[in-house]
Amino acid sequence: MPTLFNRLSQPLDYAAALLQRLTGLAGNADRSSLCRSLTEATAELTGCPLSQLYLLDDTHTELLLSSEWHAGQWQGNNTRMPSDYSDLQLLQYCLCQNRELHLDNLDASLYPTPFLPDTDQRWHSLLCLPLHDSAGHVAGLLLLASPEPRDLHGFTESLRLLGQAVIAQLGLLQQLTPMAANATSLTDDDPHYRKGYGLIGDSPAMQQLYRLISKVLHNPVSVLLNGETGTGKELVARAIHDYGHRRSAAFVVQNCAALPEHLLESELFGYRKGAFSGADRDHAGLLDSAHGGTLFLDEIGDMPLTLQAKLLRVLQEGEIRPLGSTAIHVIDVRIIAATHRDLHQRVEQGLFREDLYYRLANFPITLPPLRERQSDIPLLARYFAAQASDFLQRPACRLATSSLDLLCAYRFPGNVRELKALVERAVLLSEGTELLPQHFNLTQLTASVGHLSLRERLENIERTMLLESLQRNQGNQTSAASELGLPRRTLLYRMQKLNISPAEHNFKEKANARVS
Repeated sequence: MPTLFNRLSQPLDYAAALLQRLTGLAGNADRSSLCRSLTEATAELTGCPLSQLYLLDDTHTELLLSSEWHAGQWQGNNTRMPSDYSDLQLLQYCLCQNRELHLDNLDASLYPTPFLPDTDQRWHSLLCLPLHDSAGHVAGLLLLASPEPRDLHGFTESLRLLGQAVIAQLGLLQQLTPMAANATSLTDDDPHYRKGYGLIGDSPAMQQLYRLISKVLHNPVSVLLNGETGTGKELVARAIHDYGHRRSAAFVVQNCAALPEHLLESELFGYRKGAFSGADRDHAGLLDSAHGGTLFLDEIGDMPLTLQAKLLRVLQEGEIRPLGSTAIHVIDVRIIAATHRDLHQRVEQGLFREDLYYRLANFPITLPPLRERQSDIPLLARYFAAQASDFLQRPACRLATSSLDLLCAYRFPGNVRELKALVERAVLLSEGTELLPQHFNLTQLTASVGHLSLRERLENIERTMLLESLQRNQGNQTSAASELGLPRRTLLYRMQKLNISPAEHNFKEKANARVS
């Protein structure tokens, strides 16, 4: 047990040591040293041989072990925790529920603890505290553990004070040095950032979409997704849920245009036995089913006006009253709505409530149509081809250069959904492992290509050749330039000219991603 802890037998001694540690942290202007000092201080103040500091990245989707003080030595190296929190239920509980966790007798058979170092003795006592940023959002976790029985609960407030001081200092340092990359954050050049919350695309339009998603993951605001049919609004809604703090609860989907008004009302709000003919039992609505989680309302523009008034009360008060009931109860649901219609225009036409519109449009996100992200077409087409091949249990199909040229020249009025259907049809029609132009619907596609100028056609061909060369060379630009017989400088210039991002050839990383 640390010597410092043995000396802290009196409350005044502990208070003096705590003040000394706070003063030392306040004067520390180095991020790494600041995290290290926190874990060292909390370990010595509590007499625990283990102290860990976990921080969320800038997108609030991944947890990183930023510093670990174990047995008098610093072990921190910014280790990334599994994004699905596999075997990290204790950390996930504190992070998602925003609650401290105190265990006097830790049972590893009930609670897997792969995040704790292997020792000869089992870990007996554990304390885990959520730490908040200046806006009150969870920014990380502070964890203390001991192999001996120890009442760590009494240290909660003082440890929280130290942790909050460090979080505030880290935020201040980030503001003072905006160009200095945070060692625990993700940037545009980081491959974890390019995963895009399980969506596919590296185009500027998609990068902007990822930035907007990151702003609402851990903020309880309603989100309105706008976009043409087939742009992937439900996938974006699911990404916001899966990577946000509600990911451990339900994600419920309802298309507002799929049911008539009376059925939609009973489906959303539920009903009590005897509320109407055929109601022979109580039925919980989708709002109750989504309690603690997310309710995605697709095609919100088609919701009847009478139901819009009831939905507005849910958003304003968090209250619902099932059909046939006189009692009102409170729910905690995040609403994400989506529409391909112009809601502002429908408000002017009297078809949509203005107050509901402004409540839903608290944070609008517009999804880009596929024609505005043409550089993502090869990525998506290859992904769909691999997916279809796996489904049919046949060797993977590759797209010929001429086929990619054809697809990149097409406008895709049906967006990603149409591209997926075209590629799946081509895989079914092909008898080999290469998808050729004749496997696609040439009548519609060639009509689109026919409107291109000679310069546009040549640029499409050149772009496809560069992408395929980068893919064959696993992204090595020097090797790709040599294969194409170009100076590397010329290759880089043409990549910039043709809007090819350096990450666009990284197909292996996206093999298991979902599609936007």
